[in-house]
Amino acid sequence: MASVKKFQVTFDCAQPERVALFWCQVLGYVVPSPPDPQGAWAACVDPAGVGPRLFFQRVPEGKTVKNRLHLDVRTATGLVGEERVKVLEAECARLIALGATRVRLLPADGEDEACLVMQDVEGNEFCLD
Repeated sequence: MASVKKFQVTFDCAQPERVALFWCQVLGYVVPSPPDPQGAWAACVDPAGVGPRLFFQRVPEGKTVKNRLHLDVRTATGLVGEERVKVLEAECARLIALGATRVRLLPADGEDEACLVMQDVEGNEFCLD
């Protein structure tokens, strides 16, 4: 059996520091010291050391297609129905104020509960779940 490995999630982006600061605010993460002086990359980490490190690297090309991988931000775990949607909408409003974009609400369908599809400050999709 393979042992569990630590991992980081890497984002290609145009403005690493801007995207890192956005995700710090979304997740309650912090920027590790010392920050990158060149601006070619930035990172944010879970201050409790539990969640994965997020790494943001500058690339010359812009985003052109839908992400093949996305983060699910677990906002309404265990909630259902209108109570769940209310919590998702409140978090959506908070993230829009930070620069996120709301894409669409995926309503409950009998198999899955509702979730909200959003984009970060550079258009990377993520879900409020």
